[in-house]
Amino acid sequence: MELVKNLLSGGLLALKDYIATHILTCLVPAFLLAGGMVTFINRVAIINHLGERASKTSSFSLAGILSFFLAACSCTVIPVASGLYYSGAGVGVAFIVLWVAPASNILALTYTGSILGSKMVLSRIISALLMAFVVGWVMTLFFGKERRDVVEAEASKEKFIEIPHLVLLILILLSLLLPNYLVRTGVYIYKVLIWAGFTFLAMIYALMTLDKDMMKNWLRETWWFVKTIFPLLLLGVFLVGIIGRILPEQWIRNWLGGNGLLASFLATMIGAISYFATMTEAPFVDTLMKLGMGKGPALALLLTGPGLSLPNWLAIARVFGIKKALVYVPTIILLGTLVGVFFGKIVF
Repeated sequence: MELVKNLLSGGLLALKDYIATHILTCLVPAFLLAGGMVTFINRVAIINHLGERASKTSSFSLAGILSFFLAACSCTVIPVASGLYYSGAGVGVAFIVLWVAPASNILALTYTGSILGSKMVLSRIISALLMAFVVGWVMTLFFGKERRDVVEAEASKEKFIEIPHLVLLILILLSLLLPNYLVRTGVYIYKVLIWAGFTFLAMIYALMTLDKDMMKNWLRETWWFVKTIFPLLLLGVFLVGIIGRILPEQWIRNWLGGNGLLASFLATMIGAISYFATMTEAPFVDTLMKLGMGKGPALALLLTGPGLSLPNWLAIARVFGIKKALVYVPTIILLGTLVGVFFGKIVF
């Protein structure tokens, strides 16, 4: 009975922390942004530049580079990536965004550099991009010819997005990014204030520029993402809290030393299951490295910690389909393990 209470306590504490520090400043703007992308962005332009028929080299590169500027965790990025996907982007592009934004965004890289040094940052950038291209090609190979409910597009000169709609999406994006960029430490209420300010501006601007039907469409698309993703995120966070109580800390310390295959695999699996908000992975990895964890496994954990999580698995399966989750998650785990071994033995 005491064990059950301890496990439930771990799950509830994880939920409490997640709800208190992520819903307002992370998920709310992410859902609004996803709904806005589906509503406002011209699907023909998306398909031409990022769809399955677009050049994989250019579309994958564009997705990877832009993802560096999206400071998001493994859960927050799902509405954004799925919004892009349902707007007409290729499956490879969507999953590159899904991976790179949490695994290697510029905010997390800056923080990682201040704690772990420039060599680890450079390794994180290179490995994240290499993994992104492999993931993009793998997902395209498996699902690129899948029939989807999007418009088949010929070459078009239509606008990508109307200027007023672009301004609105930028305001929402700022409400998502700036709380993390401007407030890296300190009281959480400061993040809330920044989020509230830009959200207020976005809502006023929306009321001034959107007609009634467009507003309804935006909110309807946003609600679809909320009801599809949010319950599974809460379930996943609760399960992660329970798992955190089960895994013995001493066991983690003992098995993550060195740069061997097993150590990298275990580090990858710990990162793939656990939930890390963006930037929290760096101090956690620093602590484990001081306890003897190898640099290869450390890199693997830096990538998969924020890039994957159990809530992320569940939400991907729900939004993109179980088959895509069953291909994507093992691919990331395999690549994370190989990256840890390669960089641990060759680079570090």
